[in-house]
This record gives sequence, C-alpha cells and structure tokens, in this order.
Amino acid sequence: MNDLIVGHVIESVTEQELRLFLRLLHRSYLTSRSDLVLIFSSQSDLAIFKSVIEEENESFSKLVNRSREANGSFTSFDVTRFVKSTKKEKEWGEPIWGRRTRSNYSENGETESTRLSYGSVVSFVADELDPENSLAGFLDHVPMSLRRWACYPMLLGRVRRNFKHMMLVDAREVFLFGDPLSRLRTRSPESVHLATESTISKQGEKNSAKTPSQSVSPAVVMGGARGVRRLSNAMLTEIVRAVTQHKRKNPVTDSGLVNQLVGNEFLLKNANVVASTESIPDTRSLTGSNSNSNSSSPLSLSKIHPCSAWQ
Repeated sequence: MNDLIVGHVIESVTEQELRLFLRLLHRSYLTSRSDLVLIFSSQSDLAIFKSVIEEENESFSKLVNRSREANGSFTSFDVTRFVKSTKKEKEWGEPIWGRRTRSNYSENGETESTRLSYGSVVSFVADELDPENSLAGFLDHVPMSLRRWACYPMLLGRVRRNFKHMMLVDAREVFLFGDPLSRLRTRSPESVHLATESTISKQGEKNSAKTPSQSVSPAVVMGGARGVRRLSNAMLTEIVRAVTQHKRKNPVTDSGLVNQLVGNEFLLKNANVVASTESIPDTRSLTGSNSNSNSSSPLSLSKIHPCSAWQ
C-alpha cells in the first residue's frame, strides 16, 4: 500500500465510537490504498477493543467478497476499487505487517487474472512504541493526546520507506468520508496539510461579545511521509519545551502546542505546512447532505459530535 493511516485511541473512547471510525474507514475505500495502524494507551484498552476490530474487519471482508460474487450488483459499494491486476503483483510486494489478504477473481471474458487486495489493520500499545514513556519525567500524567507524539518517531521512522503519504487521526474525534488524502498525492513529500476548526475568542475585557476564529486542529495531520515525520518530531520537542517552563500557568494541550508550532516558521523550516481554509464540519452539519464517497471536499472529514453520532 502507498499510504498509512495512524489512528490514536484516547482513553475515553467507547466501543461504539471506535466501531463507527472503523466502519466508515472501510466504506470510504481508503483501505484500497492504505494500511491502518491503531495506537492504544494500554494493553487493557487493546484487550477491550480487540473484538470490535476483529468484527469490523470480518464484516468488511464479507462485504467485499459478497460484492465480488454479485458481479457489481451492489450499487452502494464499488468492489472494483479492491480488484488488482496480478501483473502489478511484484510492484506491490507483501505488506510489512504480514501477508496480504486476497483471493482469485476473474470476470467473464477476461484473460488476465485479478485479485482482491486491501490494506492491513494493525494495533500497537503505546509502551511498544514508546517503551520508556518519554514524557513521564515531565508530566505526572501523560494523556494519550500527548503521548501519541512520543510514539510516532519509532513507528514512522521504521516505515518511512514503505509509504508515500501518511495521516495521523484521532479515532474518537474524527471520522472519514471519501479519500481526504487524494488532494495530497501530487504534492511534495515535505508537504503537511492541517484542517482548521472554529474556536471562540473574546473581543476585549469591556466587550463581552465573543466571535469565532480559526485555529488548526491536531485531530488530523496528513501529508507526505517526510513532512508528517518532521512535524511529529518537532511537536514532541515542543511538548518537552512547554512542560519544562517553570512559570507556565496554562495546562499543556496538543491543540495549543500545534498552533504555536505552525506559527513558528523557524521550527518547521523543513516542512511545507499548509493550514487549510476548510474547517472540519460537525456531524450535525451533515444532516441531509449527499456526501460522495469519492469526494475530497471538506466533507471528507467530520468532527464527531457526542450527541449526534449515534442518533
């Protein structure tokens, strides 16, 4: 596969939220081009969600095979996205996570053999990627939203030659429509794309009115493999710098730090960071919308609203 999606699973995620993330990821056709890696905060969390991952993988496998057997009569699912020519088999090679799941498939009148192929789904615990818990010496409690940045150097460094594009995504906060990576495939390996989210800021002490402003969201980081690795390394350095400031009054958050980092051109001089003017919509804004699974529009990403996601 050419692309890698890394989803971090924070401590408060529920089984329904993770199931929704996995189901929409599969149905968005991203696994026709991408491998998925999930990072959990602890072994106990992984044990809790193991059955959810297995069930969704099995369900997706059945969907692909039934669509294949129906010869495309399932209009809601395009199985041809997962049909690969065996002539390109040597170009793909085997995935680094294990053997590829595939089966023979041949249409009537075809002389060339084809196969079904889709990406691997792999899980890691934070201790496997950050065995020394690098930030523990700086913080009494290291939340997954911060520790994930200490996990990326080992993971992304090991697979840097295997993937052209990468996406770092919060498996609880964001789900995917279509292929948001499609807009990045013609850009340089150093490119990084950050979506924006609306925040509320005060106009002044005497004026209590609040107006919306824009800031980049740490829930989604995507771009060329080189650029994403450089941003993640810089973010880890920025976390350490921030927590070691003696007079720091505000708590350290990945949202605040990633916005500070993006605003510092010197720290990110080796990465081409683009803060998109497109904000991540809330699921409530998608009601009644006709989203296209092939779309690379702002609707390719959506913030999960805790009240609307399961209504």
